[in-house]
Amino acid sequence: MDFVGVFVWLSVVVTILSRSHADRNVYPSAGVLFVHVLEREYFKGEFPPFPPYSKSGDASNDPITFNTNLRGYPDRPGWLRYIQRTPHSDGVLYGSPTSEHVGKPTVIEITAYNRRTFETARHNLVINIMSTEEFPLPYQAEFYIKNMNVEEMLASEVLGDFLGAVKNVWQPERLNAINITSALDRGGRVPLPINDMKEGVYVMVGADVQFSSCLREVETPQNQLRCSQEMEPVISCDKKFRAQFHIDWCKISLVDITKVAPVHSHRPDPGTGVLPDIGEYDPPAESLKSRDYFADFLITLAVPSAVALVLFIILGYSMCCRREGVEKRNMQTPDIQLVHHSSIQKSTKELRNMSKNREISWPLSTLPVFHPVSGEVVPPIHPDNYETTSMPLMQTQTNLQNQIQIPQQQPSGKWYS
Repeated sequence: MDFVGVFVWLSVVVTILSRSHADRNVYPSAGVLFVHVLEREYFKGEFPPFPPYSKSGDASNDPITFNTNLRGYPDRPGWLRYIQRTPHSDGVLYGSPTSEHVGKPTVIEITAYNRRTFETARHNLVINIMSTEEFPLPYQAEFYIKNMNVEEMLASEVLGDFLGAVKNVWQPERLNAINITSALDRGGRVPLPINDMKEGVYVMVGADVQFSSCLREVETPQNQLRCSQEMEPVISCDKKFRAQFHIDWCKISLVDITKVAPVHSHRPDPGTGVLPDIGEYDPPAESLKSRDYFADFLITLAVPSAVALVLFIILGYSMCCRREGVEKRNMQTPDIQLVHHSSIQKSTKELRNMSKNREISWPLSTLPVFHPVSGEVVPPIHPDNYETTSMPLMQTQTNLQNQIQIPQQQPSGKWYS
């Protein structure tokens, strides 16, 4: 029996197991993709019809969601994933068990919720992982398919078509689907809801023969250069996939596990989970002992105060005891500058004393003026009680009251008053 026939037979087995009306036992193989469909038609029979239904066909459209978890734990095992796109679509459990889970039955609790009637139904799925001599297949290739979602790729017909195309290109004797991962789980972005865009999916397959020349074409320098320039590489066998699957050849990964150095991790043996017996609990006494805080006082207050005192003494010595003084400054200053400075200081002091003391006699420019023609004594422009300091010392007599203009003789010989 060829591989496609074996895969179709396995798909039929998975479908039959999914539709049985009882808690199920399934037997996946380690290193081979495991898919289990949670069909809404099966769980709808567990919910009684709701009385207010006006039509008999309304019950078939009830929104049903599923919750899956490992029995006794809130989540599923690390290798098992679950997806359900809408409450009106089937749920899918999928993943790839490893050899570490062989011989350990895994019980998955499946709870179905009817979002209209609020009824629930619970079943158990017992996963018995079997070992296989073909695992692991030495040559593994991972393809990135851009025009598929993960739930579409998990369908047995679509996955069978893809494996058939890979087998036609690779020509192996044994070919298995190892794992399927959504591009969103690899850091991909959610596509825009236009033009029927897909999120993309990674599909890993394994075979027992070397990679074909077609698959090796992605490693050529020309195609690597085109990928670095974000251009589509030239692959001769791309047309065998293009009719149904759009593959991003720049993201294909070819791994030969026979050439990969194994990594051995030394893990400690797990214990029983029970703490050793170390005796009874001895709580502290209720009465607390007195504590001496003198040492704390010295550290928190006395030491900073001593440091501050030392800094104060140093600062005082620098500012008071290290001053040069006026005498030293005068000795280093030229005599002419000292004379100028002294005269300026004397003039400034005299002016300040004059502005403060108003009892002294007025300057001659501020005394009454004797008119030489009329003989009249004209008073000064300011009163005797003038107290401001903004008045200049020299006064002009252009605006004096009772001023008499002296007639001037014109060249023409006429007199004008």
